[in-house]
Amino acid sequence: MKFLGGFWRLLVGVKDALVLMAMLLFFGALAAALNASPKRQIGDGALALDLAGVLVEQPAAVDPLATFGNGAQLREHRLADLVRALDRAAGDKRIKAVTLELDGFMGGGQVTIQTLGDAIDRFRKQSGKPVLAHATVYSDDSYALAAHASEIWLDPMGGAAFAGPGGSRLYYKGLLDRLGVTAHVYRVGTYKSAVEPYVRSDMSPEARAAAQALADALWEGWQRDVAAARPKAKLAAAIADPAGNGDFARTALAQGLVDRLGDAQAFARRVAEVAGEDKKSRGYRKVRLADWIAAHPPATGDARIGIVTVAGEIRDGDHGPGVAGGDTIARAIRKGLARGDLKALVVRIDSPGGSAIASEQIRLALVEAKQAGLPVIVSMGSVAASGGYWVATAGDRIFAEPDTITGSIGVFGVLPTFEQTLAKIGVSADGVRTTALSGQPDLFRGTSPVFDRMAQAGVESVYRRFVALVAASRRLTPARVDEIGQGRVWHGGTARQIGLVDAFGGLDAAIAEAARRAKIDAGKAGIVYLEKQPEWFERLIADAMQPSDDGSGDMTGFGAGIGAGGSRDILGRIHARQQALALTALDDARRLAGGAAIQARCLDCAAMLPPRPVNATGMMAAFAAWLGR
Repeated sequence: MKFLGGFWRLLVGVKDALVLMAMLLFFGALAAALNASPKRQIGDGALALDLAGVLVEQPAAVDPLATFGNGAQLREHRLADLVRALDRAAGDKRIKAVTLELDGFMGGGQVTIQTLGDAIDRFRKQSGKPVLAHATVYSDDSYALAAHASEIWLDPMGGAAFAGPGGSRLYYKGLLDRLGVTAHVYRVGTYKSAVEPYVRSDMSPEARAAAQALADALWEGWQRDVAAARPKAKLAAAIADPAGNGDFARTALAQGLVDRLGDAQAFARRVAEVAGEDKKSRGYRKVRLADWIAAHPPATGDARIGIVTVAGEIRDGDHGPGVAGGDTIARAIRKGLARGDLKALVVRIDSPGGSAIASEQIRLALVEAKQAGLPVIVSMGSVAASGGYWVATAGDRIFAEPDTITGSIGVFGVLPTFEQTLAKIGVSADGVRTTALSGQPDLFRGTSPVFDRMAQAGVESVYRRFVALVAASRRLTPARVDEIGQGRVWHGGTARQIGLVDAFGGLDAAIAEAARRAKIDAGKAGIVYLEKQPEWFERLIADAMQPSDDGSGDMTGFGAGIGAGGSRDILGRIHARQQALALTALDDARRLAGGAAIQARCLDCAAMLPPRPVNATGMMAAFAAWLGR
């Protein structure tokens, strides 16, 4: 009876938990619906780019648990939306200025930030209107944007500090040895450092040399771009001594990094001088970014160019936006072809790679488009490496930027076994076999020599396939591809010199090339994003996550999202991005537990990308699946 009573209480507890979760979802959705404003009429004022969160090629799906739990999911801003918003604002008389609200900005890939900086420059040149930036603290990414503003404001309690690319990552060999876990590694590529955390306690000399060369090239590019946008800034002095006389803000002012010191209210009063004052809020007239983007969707036309976005880790199966699911993207391409009105495809890649099978799925779908007579042009963002480059081999022409991270032509697989772990706790395993592969890979007794040979042969076969695809696409010999392959990561400028990319240029250049090859007017071509559009519920949540200002220009919503991005003070902001290191341990553990899938992935590349939202729902599902293994 005690057992039955306990079991009944368990069922009641499960029921209560489900009811509570349902109530949270219902009332959360209701609150979001009540707070979500209808489409506002756009009036005169400053277009406010509140960039709290991260800048990405494709925002990830909103996680309801993170949203309703504590609202800590990082907001993500689609680069193409912001560029289009600035281009449309340049010729609109209602927009008097643009503000860059950079408190809470957690960054983006280097090319992504440079592209938005170019759009800011274009807005200023075409319109003659000012762009005013404000932040409490400027770090590498936020200052790379602010440098393009006509006025840079800094809070008197803040400062500026630039760290440059680089930092530590975690190595697990000592932990695995202590736990008795054996990491079986199968790889091709001298520089394929993605497996090193499982088999080493530090970086190999080859990986260190490649990573240092990449970091140095990116750092040189950052300094070059910032110096061009802000020539009066004393960058060398600022990098060497950000503290100066002990007053960070006044040091930044003396070094020419900023123009004015003032808090958010002082900044609002200055913007009001240009954009008009809102007497109700005692701030400036603000045009909400979300409203402006909604009012200016991508151009449509009879002659359409499809945009295929390959963003984030490339994984097998179906996945939402922000993760490049092989099935999802291949299906979207084929669905686009079935429309019958597409004249060309542009593939925008911002991915460090992942599954080789999923990468091939996407590539084959693009080959189908080429066989149907559509030009396929590749546009590389901040990262297009390993599996990302595999996809790029389908392109008729590849565009990249000097600071694009690409290459990493190499393949690997990692499989953990636990025979030593079980021995530590007195557990053993035994059984019968009919062939050398019976029960393989045996997680409890270790892998067999036959399985190891088969796994290594599989990795080598995929690598030969990778090399052959690159050789055919780039008109190089397999021997030359193998020489520049081996998992080596290349900076965009070098990648062009060695033939991995064709030309420098962004998404606009790729679209223009696609239109030229399709014999259509690029200026009149319609743009169609071949991706799943968010459901009404996701749009509702996303709208509720927007800053809670009333559009009148008060500064109560200034820097919304700081809670997800860390402290506003200078030490907290420097530390914020390093906190993401702890999250990489979870991802590394997921990858190790995922089995010996053959991967075309670039570890160094992923470290150069901004932090992405932690999907609580997905993490719970992955944990549950792991428990059930």
